[in-house]
Amino acid sequence: MHNVVVGTSGTSLDDVVAVARGGARVELGEDALAALAASRRVIDDLAARTDPVYGVSTGFGALAVRHIDPGLRGRLQRNIVRSHAAGMGPRVEREVVRALMFLRLKTLASGHTGVRPLVARTLADVLNAGITPVVHEYGSLGCSGDLAPLSHCALTLMGEGEAEGPDGTVRPAAELLAAHGIEPLELAEKEGLALLNGTDGMLGMLAMACADLGRLFTSADVTAALTLEALLGTDRVLAPELHAIRPHPGQAASARNMRAVLAGSGLTGHHQDDAPRVQDAYSVRCAPQVAGAGRDTLAHARTVAGRELAAAVDNPVVLLPGDTGPGRVESNGNFHGAPVAYVLDFLAITAADLASITERRTDRLLDKNRSHGLPPFLADDPGVDSGLMIAQYTQAALVSELKRLAVPASADSIPSSAMQEDHVSMGWSAARKLRTAVDGLTRVVAVELCAATRALELRDGLRAQGYVPGAAAEAVIAALRASGVRGAGPDHYLAPDLLLAEEFVRSGALVRAAEAATGPLE
Repeated sequence: MHNVVVGTSGTSLDDVVAVARGGARVELGEDALAALAASRRVIDDLAARTDPVYGVSTGFGALAVRHIDPGLRGRLQRNIVRSHAAGMGPRVEREVVRALMFLRLKTLASGHTGVRPLVARTLADVLNAGITPVVHEYGSLGCSGDLAPLSHCALTLMGEGEAEGPDGTVRPAAELLAAHGIEPLELAEKEGLALLNGTDGMLGMLAMACADLGRLFTSADVTAALTLEALLGTDRVLAPELHAIRPHPGQAASARNMRAVLAGSGLTGHHQDDAPRVQDAYSVRCAPQVAGAGRDTLAHARTVAGRELAAAVDNPVVLLPGDTGPGRVESNGNFHGAPVAYVLDFLAITAADLASITERRTDRLLDKNRSHGLPPFLADDPGVDSGLMIAQYTQAALVSELKRLAVPASADSIPSSAMQEDHVSMGWSAARKLRTAVDGLTRVVAVELCAATRALELRDGLRAQGYVPGAAAEAVIAALRASGVRGAGPDHYLAPDLLLAEEFVRSGALVRAAEAATGPLE
């Protein structure tokens, strides 16, 4: 795992995932250290003046009207961390906390927050030590930053509260810092506020959702192709010229993936057991259009995330001396989470719709009236065996949940801070529900995978005549069976198979198995 260097120009989606999930070490670039020192000089100069400066010599939020004497400013910064560390509910996942810490470090390194280099170094040291603050589910409105989550992280830097060590044990933060030779921070002017005021939690969850959904869209292309093949559908609808006349790039990419998976198949479009089908059902025929629209939405989300990853999100911000005049501190609204919240909600809609069309294909495989010769519910001895009947129930329950999760969080706003913060983004909530939606979509795709591979195995009559699935289908079936997921046969305890199939999709094993035959998929 490579080290991730944090500089003044921001970071990348890949770096966020590497630090959050892969445990990559972080280090501060020389440009970042120089910018940190320069912006701190601006803060020190302003702190020495009598003029009130928000976050430096005043209270916060609706309490910004009070001027704070120099002797109380350290206490002011400690108190904002302690009072704002007011989260409740279940613990947030380790990877989310690491992502938000890394992204806060990214903003500190921009040189627009005014903290001392020591603060950034300490945050990097805590990340590299594998110390993960205990952060709770509730406490962010997605405006003025992910306040409570970031406050719990800042509390750890101060040696207060609780954190999880690299061994997974939760201990007092002071003990963990001492065990790794890290001195607790004594915060100076502006520093407590700078540690709290960013969209880092929602942005970190967006970065990881982008990675997950990229893999899931490709996975869904593979399972859609396997279902088309198992239903003896036609691949003519995937012709490049058909997609060129409606030039959505995501649609074209999904169609290319499906064509690659179906290459060499002896089952597509030739062996209908009833009157020749002029066209397949929407859930099969329109698979590239639906998955492709999701891909284009994901591309937009990545664009927004990229802009945010290049941003310095804080209030107030430090503007260094230059073309804009002398160094100064300015209040702003860049902490508002609307840009991130909107795409988080948009992605939840795509997850719900992709799950919906996936479930419809699964149901078609199980219904003897629509499956073109397959046994009811893909059962070994229908009536004695129920096959995958209840797996589709589980899939349907997941789809229903995904539809509820598609209701936008960003359309809501609850005023806070005595009406000073009277419009908020609810972006943290949008991110939390998107994570649930991504998990649900993974399971939905896994059920289609189980059904499509079993259905292909049950086309033994055609296999006996020499009509066999394509190389990609055979590779996926072999890999799935090697993972422990059982295929066609008498009923057995099904839940373990579904769990293994879920991991097969989540880990990327499905895509890798298909690519062994197709080459790289998109």
